[in-house]
Amino acid sequence: MRPRNLNLDHLDTFTQVIELGSFSATADRLNLTQPAVSLQIRQLEKRLGVRLIERVGKRATPTPAGAELLLHARRIFEATTAAHDAIAPYVEGSISRVRIGTGATACIHFLPPVLRELRRQFTSLEVIVNTGNSVDILKQVEENTLDLGLVTLPAPGRMFEVTPLFDDEFVVLSPRKGGMLPKAVTPAVLARHPIVLHEAGSQTRRIVDDWFAEAGFLVKPAMELDSVEAIKELVGAGLGCGVVPRMAVDGAYKASNLLVQSLSPRLSRKIGLVMRRDKPLHRGLRETVSALRRAASGFSEGKCVRA
Repeated sequence: MRPRNLNLDHLDTFTQVIELGSFSATADRLNLTQPAVSLQIRQLEKRLGVRLIERVGKRATPTPAGAELLLHARRIFEATTAAHDAIAPYVEGSISRVRIGTGATACIHFLPPVLRELRRQFTSLEVIVNTGNSVDILKQVEENTLDLGLVTLPAPGRMFEVTPLFDDEFVVLSPRKGGMLPKAVTPAVLARHPIVLHEAGSQTRRIVDDWFAEAGFLVKPAMELDSVEAIKELVGAGLGCGVVPRMAVDGAYKASNLLVQSLSPRLSRKIGLVMRRDKPLHRGLRETVSALRRAASGFSEGKCVRA
């Protein structure tokens, strides 16, 4: 017998008969007629090819086969209850789970207040955040292992729905004790200093490399790192200048050992939301997207803490 052919309603009726010891009592509990209960038991026995219930006096009791089935029936109902509980959050109009992919900088400096507000408003919403580079995140969104990506644009691919959110300016960090850079920090100025940059191959690094290339410079950084936070620490240690997104520089750096300046010409990256065009928008995902858009609007209007 294939498990899919087992009628769960008949199995439930069987367990009720054993629990109550009576066909008539089971009929009353399930709001059925006694002949309907008897029919379901006969159909279950026919399906399994074995007798399941016998009468001892006036009480219905399980046969040895019925006692074995009763053990499995309890496990089956536990499993089906767990399955219903697992999919319940995905029922239309409910709050469920959202999987977000983003870079480490946005995860540290942009997402926390968004996640805090979502948790406050929707206690049953589960948000899972994975960090990585834009290329890997877009691949996971395409494969539907992530629901949405918060990444540096562009995001090529016809299957994507892309929503630009805000521009994040790049700034140069320099050690406060190392002497001030000129007011206009041009590619030519930076090329004369040791520079700490993000690792090659990332969207962030490509944008910075293009900025230098447009001015005719091919810069070889003193160090390449996969962490903006590590770049800030090394610049603070006096090991060079660093170019990082302004998002990564909060107000605390005004009183730190780092100086923060804009680049000339100005350089920025565009942050956007990326989803599959065919992605079903359950309520949890809709609320998350709305919260990210509101936070981005505040960021672009200068309402976020900026250096």
